[in-house]
Amino acid sequence: MKPEVAFGEILRQFRKLAKFSQERLAQESGLDRTYISLLERGLRQPSLNSLLKISKGLSVSSSEIVAAVETKLNENTEN
Repeated sequence: MKPEVAFGEILRQFRKLAKFSQERLAQESGLDRTYISLLERGLRQPSLNSLLKISKGLSVSSSEIVAAVETKLNENTEN
């Protein structure tokens, strides 16, 4: 699994846990909704600035998001 795909899956999980639509996350993070969609589909990788905005919008730490992505990537390499 590519890192951008893993990030997209994790982002979707965090967004749904927060009970946010893509539109709401975009508003909370100051990013465009289409960009959130591209991230979730693994078609784009976030910049550090975007990651920080997203984590603030979701009220979680960026390190928590990155750790979840790393875990997902490690799970896939073990299978």
